[in-house]
Amino acid sequence: MKLGLGLYSESLTDENLRFANQCGATHIVAQLVNYIKGSNPKVARGNLDGWGETYNQDKLWTLDQLVSLRKKIEGHGLKLEAIENFDPSHWYDILLDGPLKVKQTENLKQLIRNVGKAGIPVMGYYFSLAGVWGWTTAPVGRGQSNSILFDTNQIDVNAEIPEGMVWNMTYAPKNGKFIPKITREELWSRLDYFLQNMLPIAEEEGVKLVAHPDDPPLPTLRNNPRLFYNTTEYEKLLTKYPSEANGYEFCMGTVQEMQDSDVYQMLDKYSANNRIGYIHFRNVVGKVPHYREAFVDEGDIDMVKALKILKKNNYEGVLIPDHTPEMSCDAPWHAGMAFALGYMKGAIQSLNSF
Repeated sequence: MKLGLGLYSESLTDENLRFANQCGATHIVAQLVNYIKGSNPKVARGNLDGWGETYNQDKLWTLDQLVSLRKKIEGHGLKLEAIENFDPSHWYDILLDGPLKVKQTENLKQLIRNVGKAGIPVMGYYFSLAGVWGWTTAPVGRGQSNSILFDTNQIDVNAEIPEGMVWNMTYAPKNGKFIPKITREELWSRLDYFLQNMLPIAEEEGVKLVAHPDDPPLPTLRNNPRLFYNTTEYEKLLTKYPSEANGYEFCMGTVQEMQDSDVYQMLDKYSANNRIGYIHFRNVVGKVPHYREAFVDEGDIDMVKALKILKKNNYEGVLIPDHTPEMSCDAPWHAGMAFALGYMKGAIQSLNSF
């Protein structure tokens, strides 16, 4: 097991890379999507109007950019393990089955080639129309810490998605219309198209493509279906596509939020089969339709039990803290992450001592 930290595009600074190293992390998972223009993306959590704008259709991540990022991270004694998420502006018509689908498919193929040639082993993605939507933030965590809360009673789960928006980000000016409602079968067909085109490239480049489950894990959200809202549908991903380049971006919190899920069984099965690219080591209290995100040591998941399962299966991937509650100090995010990383580091060291 390797300890990592996830950093957004604007957070990939020398200061934060030093912070990761100081906390004992050895790996970085980088999100290169700018969630809010000119702002720190963490403030976007809970924004029901969307995470911001993205107009980067002609600004694909080049090989030189990815190599430069990898070298910058390595300069701090860390390793770039994964890129998490395509920019929605790069593949919105793949998600929506729109007129630019073929062009965007060829662009994504080149992105995957760039990731592989840059020496980055994992590419994460989240195949969703609504994306992560419906959260609010409130002082609901332990000690009144500011944390993420999901409650269907506080939102309109059937609010339609405007044209010009997908994945909870705006990629084109809104026109007062909404995207058409589709069936789950249609959304699966779009995912089939994506994987049939991308997996051969990922196999050639030695890149593992890993899918995040739907968060919040509801069968429908914003008047459209969700793909990976329960463990049966999530497991279907590997049943349909047994390629070694196909795997899970295993978010423990999201799996726990699913109704009738067994996060330990899922961890055991797929860590043993080497189908997990990396893990969001996150804890929650409750399940849909109502849950809150929690400090790593206070939620419904026995995190030490989870680590024991991973150790038993000789899991060699990266674990990163995710969405930790913010602490009451001058650096709320850093303090929350430091607490989570310290817990993870100590627990892993304890297990390795036996």
